[in-house]
Amino acid sequence: MALSELIAEKYGLKNVQCKLLVRGVGDTYRVESEENHFILRIYRSSHRSLDHIKEEVRLLQALKDAHVSVSYPITDLSGDIILKLEAIEGVRHSVLFSFAKGRMIRLMNDNQFRALGNEMARFHTISSHFKVEYERWNFDLQTTVFKPLEKLKPVFKENPEDYEWLQNIAAEIERKLIKFDTSTFSKGYCHFDFLPKNFHFDNDTVTLFDFDFMGYGWLVNDIMTFWIHFVLDVSAGRITYEEFQRTYHIFLDGYREYRSVSSQELASIPYLSIGFWLFYMNFHTTHDQFQVFTQLPHVKSYVGIMRNIVENYWEKEA
Repeated sequence: MALSELIAEKYGLKNVQCKLLVRGVGDTYRVESEENHFILRIYRSSHRSLDHIKEEVRLLQALKDAHVSVSYPITDLSGDIILKLEAIEGVRHSVLFSFAKGRMIRLMNDNQFRALGNEMARFHTISSHFKVEYERWNFDLQTTVFKPLEKLKPVFKENPEDYEWLQNIAAEIERKLIKFDTSTFSKGYCHFDFLPKNFHFDNDTVTLFDFDFMGYGWLVNDIMTFWIHFVLDVSAGRITYEEFQRTYHIFLDGYREYRSVSSQELASIPYLSIGFWLFYMNFHTTHDQFQVFTQLPHVKSYVGIMRNIVENYWEKEA
């Protein structure tokens, strides 16, 4: 009730109701009012500094100004975007976002694949020229492969054979990427979590959201995270490998309507994808809420996904 009253007062909204949706890096609420509905994110200081939040807000404002379809931050009646909240655990910060119209669609149609490619490319056009002002992290082999693997060692205490396999794979990724001219890869801010849970479709119009893990790196990382979605669907039997190839190329054609991507960048994706899993596995160790994902059954499942990628996609895409 206190949170609803605070949001009503700060933003000039009537009959506000806040419903907790997700506890994660921050607490995410659906905010409903007479005027509209929104998403409220209350960040954890243990996971996101004020400078991290400022940089996220700056990028989203730039994307909105460029008419990229994103969930964007809302300014309160005082002209502030980031609110300071006094909580039991200390100071926390929050941001109110516009609501992404539509819904999550796991199995998209051809128009939706093309639209997503369009919007990702338009996002990258802005992020590739966006100058870092505050603070975020970099996505590179150290931050997505080697450091996470080092920190994950205790998680593999009961599973040393998988850990040894991952160490060998990490070294192999480095050897594979040396063969590419990565100096030509486009760089900028990446979303790094382009899975269907992070964009909504309203018919064939897509809205991107949840830039909570955004960081600086090769932009092909975002194509890679969506490529993972296809791999998971093939593995689960939701689509065939042939359908994966057909729709993936529709998505890439949509991307290329606004921005080029080289054959070398695309060829690096199966190798970079291992870093996606290691990065998020390491994140799971940072908060009590995610401890279940560090238990042996989940760890074996994640390693199984990575083994599948290495066995079935490394050579095919090379």
